[in-house]
Amino acid sequence: MNQPARKPRVAGFALFTLFLTAVFVALGVWQLQRRTAKHALVAALTERLAEAPIALPPSSQWAALNPARDEFRRVSFTATYAALPDAMVYSSGSAVRKDASGPGTWAFLPARLPSGETVVIDAGFVENTMQDRSVEDRAVKKLVTGQPVALTGYLRFPEPSGWLTPAANRDKRLWFVRDHPAIASALGWGAVAPFYVDLEQPVPENGIPRPGPLDVHLKDDHLQYAVTWFMLAGAVLIAFAVWARGRRQSWARP
Repeated sequence: MNQPARKPRVAGFALFTLFLTAVFVALGVWQLQRRTAKHALVAALTERLAEAPIALPPSSQWAALNPARDEFRRVSFTATYAALPDAMVYSSGSAVRKDASGPGTWAFLPARLPSGETVVIDAGFVENTMQDRSVEDRAVKKLVTGQPVALTGYLRFPEPSGWLTPAANRDKRLWFVRDHPAIASALGWGAVAPFYVDLEQPVPENGIPRPGPLDVHLKDDHLQYAVTWFMLAGAVLIAFAVWARGRRQSWARP
């Protein structure tokens, strides 16, 4: 093959190398941006978790609440657990509860406010590795007394399901994502608040379900990922330089 025919091949490979390098650099920059956003989120959540609880906003303000501004705000209110079927939500471990680092279930129950609205309560963690319905039944039975209870907890918002999220097991009333509006619809809880409350207290006498304070310890590997992408970009450029040098030497031979 003559030299003029070789040059287009080198030019094409150079363009491909530049494309890969740009992609890897962009991914590295994206990870740095995510790291900055994660640090800002942790700072905001840490500040909210340290604040004294406020009164639960009235239903007239619920539509204005949103996760960016109100997730993890501490609230206190009085409500009565409704005598309706509860739900359990599987957890492989919590990013905001150090005492729930292993698999189990969260006990989700509807509770009625004195004004008549229904708020969904995550009453706490149950050591329930087999997602056994009878274990959950025993845990929540004592909570439904028909008497109002003073509750303190954190505002949380529903999670979206992913492509790999298992379907709910309706026989066990078991879900795999904290989508409380979907749970309420399936179990006939009626209209519920757009948020649910992650319970901090009171704690049952035997500690089951186990509510508790939240502590933000979100995983932060973004710098490591960014360095990896930048190293890949450098490796691609070095590989191209070595290859191009070899090509030039081969052309120089008689």
